[in-house]
Amino acid sequence: MELIIWKRRGVFINSWESFDKYAEEYDAWYEKYKPAYESELFALKTFLPENPEKLKSLEIGVGTGRFASALGIGLGLEPSRPMERIAKKRGIETVLGVAEFLPFKNQQFDLILIVTALAFLKNPIQALWEALRALKPGGQIVAGILDRDSPQGRFTELENKKGRFSSGVHFLSAAEVSKYLAEIGFERIETCQTLFKQPGEIRETEIPEKGHGRGWFAVLSARKPF
Repeated sequence: MELIIWKRRGVFINSWESFDKYAEEYDAWYEKYKPAYESELFALKTFLPENPEKLKSLEIGVGTGRFASALGIGLGLEPSRPMERIAKKRGIETVLGVAEFLPFKNQQFDLILIVTALAFLKNPIQALWEALRALKPGGQIVAGILDRDSPQGRFTELENKKGRFSSGVHFLSAAEVSKYLAEIGFERIETCQTLFKQPGEIRETEIPEKGHGRGWFAVLSARKPF
């Protein structure tokens, strides 16, 4: 398998299976860079309903449950057993599976959350199609990405091109994801952004801004038509 690095988390990854080996190290990132993590949560909450725990909701690529547990989402899909075991300890009901083939029937969810997972998928467009299928009419998708078109995103891309890291992780831009959502059939697409500094330089929770292109972490919200 091709060796890649998810520089943001400081963990070497050679496919989603390698999260098995680095689950604890991955999870520790959120404590080491807690103001950055809290800034991401703040940005995600910009578009989330006030009480998501009252909705039928799912996080795709739940990882260790850091976001689901903090945002009131009780169900998570995850391909890595060690990751999902940590998520369970945080009170998340977990299902093993992959985003491109969701093991759920049509129109089951009011809300679907995806945080950074799109960059690790072989077919992120297929995953978004699956999210559309699994959402109820009027249901919402909220996707957090590491925006390739932000200053930090462009720097990461440049490092990859220089050969320091391989291209196994495919960072997307907010513009790309917005285009995909529209082409698939989502509507009412909105964006906001945060992480305007390097994670280690963030000392307090940042206030998210509308739009995208300046902050490394971009959040997109869209609705399935009725």
